This record gives sequence, C-alpha cells and structure tokens, in this order.
Amino acid sequence: MPDWHPATVTESAPAADGLTDLVLDVRGTPLAGTHERPGQYVHLRLPGVGQGLFAIASPPGPQGTHWEFLLKVGSPLPDALIGLPKGARVEVSRPEGRGFPMERARGQDVLLFATGSGISAIRSVITSIQRERGDYGEVTLYFGARTPGAFAYGDELQEWEAGGVRVVRTVSQPGASGWQGLTGYVQAHLGEGPLRPSAVAFLCGQKEMVQGVMKTLQALGMPTSDIHLNY
Repeated sequence: MPDWHPATVTESAPAADGLTDLVLDVRGTPLAGTHERPGQYVHLRLPGVGQGLFAIASPPGPQGTHWEFLLKVGSPLPDALIGLPKGARVEVSRPEGRGFPMERARGQDVLLFATGSGISAIRSVITSIQRERGDYGEVTLYFGARTPGAFAYGDELQEWEAGGVRVVRTVSQPGASGWQGLTGYVQAHLGEGPLRPSAVAFLCGQKEMVQGVMKTLQALGMPTSDIHLNY
C-alpha cells in the first residue's frame, strides 16, 4: 500500500475541453523533492471517493514543492478532485515508476509522442529539456487530440516552439470545427524514413497510439531499445 501524505490544493483551472490543471503543494511533507524523473506518477486519494494514478506534469527537481496534474473529467475521482476548493487536502503517495530515461536522450534527437491527457508526462520531459536545451539535439513533439479544443497547455505550445521544440499537432475527429491543421493519428505524420540514428523516442497516451507509434518507428528503422515508455 502507498505511504500517504497530505498535500494542499493551490490551483485548479481548465486546461482544455474535458481537462483540468490541478496544482498541489507538498511543502512541509516528506514528498518535497522526491520527484526525480519526468514521467513518474503518484497515487492521489480522497477519503470516501477512492484513489488513482496520475502522472506528474511539472518537472522534477530537488526543490520541487508544487506538483501539477492534468485531470480528465468523467470519472468519480478526477471529478471530485476538480471540484475541490483552494486549501483543500488531498492524500498523495511518493512518486513511482521508472519515468523517462533522460540520460539516454542527451546529445541525441528526441521524438515525443502524446495523446490526450498523456501530454502531462511529456510536458515534464519538455520542461526538463528546456532547462538544458543545449544538451539535446532536435526535439519534435507529435501531439494528438480528438478535437481542436482538446489540446492541453495551448499557451505553452507556442513557448515550446519558441524554445526550440517543433510541435506537430493532429486532430482525429475535426468534425465541423473548421480545423485547418493535420488530421488523423500521430504516427501518420512521422514522414518517410529512415530516422536519424541518433534519435530516441518517448511515448505516453492511449494504448492504441503507443502500439501504432512503436510499430511505425520500428518500420522506419528505430531499435526497440530507443523507444521508451514511462512505466
């Protein structure tokens, strides 16, 4: 069983259609500074509601005391967490999971893949890369959402691009939205191979996307050992 510690809600704000950004303050608890690798996740628990796993969307670091999470509406626990007022308490476990091996990406090109709320774990990677941008090669984010309004961190996407991250967005169900960008699944926009031999890939999202991207990357010549999930 997880070792639970109290955290305080400091902010809760809409992040995209059906997604909310939740910020928890872990200062004064044994959790401060325990987030060590992008892609790690924690258990969040509310008495009487239940518990669940959520990736930490903020970057790791020894001074990290405010942890961000991207919550998808439509389930009892996320809905209850979204409804909490500032100052409310949430029970949080220590970070778990192997996260993404940032040391494998240093000096290499980095391909990032995310769909929906899976962008939370990838956001932690991007923020970590931006802290030491010169240590990495070309960085490309392939970001898929169901509708144009479902892209979380919309304001940050421009900041990422300004900081040297190429962002490729694609919508799987544009409908009558007037979306003029790419459509379809993220793996459809990888282009023609082969990939540069120095590239590594980090993936987070729905199972179908992960499987499709892995298959495409392998077909383009990327070794399985260079394709990484966060768990």
